Amino acid sequence: MGATSLSARSDSQLITGQVAGTFQAKDPQLAKYLEKVKLLSENFREFTLNHVPREQNSRADLLSKLASTKKPGATRSVIQETLAQPSINEAQGNVLFVQEELNSWMGPYIEYLTQGELPEDKREASLVQRESARFVVINERLYRRGFSSPLLRCLTMPQANRVMDEVHSGMCGSHIGGRALVYKVARAGYFWPSLKNDCVNWVQKCDGCQRHAALHHSPAERLHSILSPWPFHKWGIDILGPFPIAIRQLKFLIVAVDYFSKWIEAEPVATISAEKVRTFLWKNVVCRYGVPQMLVSDNGTQFASTRVRDFCKEVGIRMAFTSVEHPQSNGQAESANKVILSGLKKRVQDSGASWVEELPRVLWSYHTTVHSTTQDTPFNLVYGTDAMIPTEIAEPSVRTIAFCEEESDQGRRVDLDLIAETRERARINQVAAQRRAAFKYNTKVNPRNFIVGDLVLRRAQLTQMRNKLSPKWVGPYKIDDVVDKGAYRLRTLDGGMIPRTWNAANLRFYYS
Repeated sequence: MGATSLSARSDSQLITGQVAGTFQAKDPQLAKYLEKVKLLSENFREFTLNHVPREQNSRADLLSKLASTKKPGATRSVIQETLAQPSINEAQGNVLFVQEELNSWMGPYIEYLTQGELPEDKREASLVQRESARFVVINERLYRRGFSSPLLRCLTMPQANRVMDEVHSGMCGSHIGGRALVYKVARAGYFWPSLKNDCVNWVQKCDGCQRHAALHHSPAERLHSILSPWPFHKWGIDILGPFPIAIRQLKFLIVAVDYFSKWIEAEPVATISAEKVRTFLWKNVVCRYGVPQMLVSDNGTQFASTRVRDFCKEVGIRMAFTSVEHPQSNGQAESANKVILSGLKKRVQDSGASWVEELPRVLWSYHTTVHSTTQDTPFNLVYGTDAMIPTEIAEPSVRTIAFCEEESDQGRRVDLDLIAETRERARINQVAAQRRAAFKYNTKVNPRNFIVGDLVLRRAQLTQMRNKLSPKWVGPYKIDDVVDKGAYRLRTLDGGMIPRTWNAANLRFYYS
């Protein structure tokens, strides 16, 4: 325009004072603008900036509001220039960027901040233009203004993967969790749009973190109760021991329990072998209570041996094996073990006698005690009457004093006629107790369902845990078959089958 003298007015006393030199520009941003004004004022022979009240500067105030409230191009009657970046920024025309950054999510922001170019798509262009206020280019690098630190270095995905790998498992990494990794990367001064989700997934797929992950404490499957329709239809069998060596070198106990009446049969043995188990089944179960329909046991070699299998097949007993490392599948036998062990501990401590001598007393006490689930004694459910305990002889009870042989014989026959009703009542009580237990148990369930082909890790067995630093999970394996009720068959990645089934409680997903 050829003007040589310029007089300007402003209602900001701070700005006019800084230009006049009466005020000091301490803010770095304002200092840059002051230098810009001094540089431009050199183009004029005379330049003054006067302070006026806001009422006398209403036209400039109106123009500033008009520029900030109207959409670009809407103010046709006003000559308007839109700056792509602040005037105090240095020219970015010759800034060079790596092609990898230009092809990443940073490309549109770099092009807009350095060249003023927007994407062709209107929605994307609007997003870039709005979000670009949070980004700045410094020394040929894109930064994002942050809250945890003033500037966050923007990274491409390959760069982000290197940063996550170094922070998580590098020289100073200790395999921290996903949330901790997010905070540590952000506090280190890095940013990319999917930082939080990528950090969580990185930790989730870390092989070391998966193998040393904490064991599951919440059940993975709903409680499945086992019902027996009548006495001695289904038995559970287990081995208890070792105990202190007693007479005849006895130190183990074979325990069998009836699922309906809760009747326990137990016999001490010196060694655990398939022959001992076969003899126990024949003498203590088959010869006393008949041939059961099913026998439930764990995967011990003494139960899974060919000798025991052939015996059961010969007499018509169907064998069922629990999942590996999941004794809850044979919970009735495990519960019987707890009762026997608890009774033996207390009686041996009080009497000082051998555990073999105290075993019959513990079993007798258990058989004549009301069970919480059936609301009856195992003795009554088996024989149809209540047993006479020694206390009733030492201190005569009403039943002992009023005993009459003829009436007792007649009452005994009536009891035998009513034993079916007694057992049916016990079965109803047992079902009700199981439903109450299942309701309480199922509130803690955290379902973990697998399908064929899923990669999983299985819980390490005691023989695989050599020391404190050994991994808690081994694998990975593939799900080969979904059996039922949380049981799965596994195979190795090479196709080899893993013997026996594994319960979902001992499995976890493997992410690769």
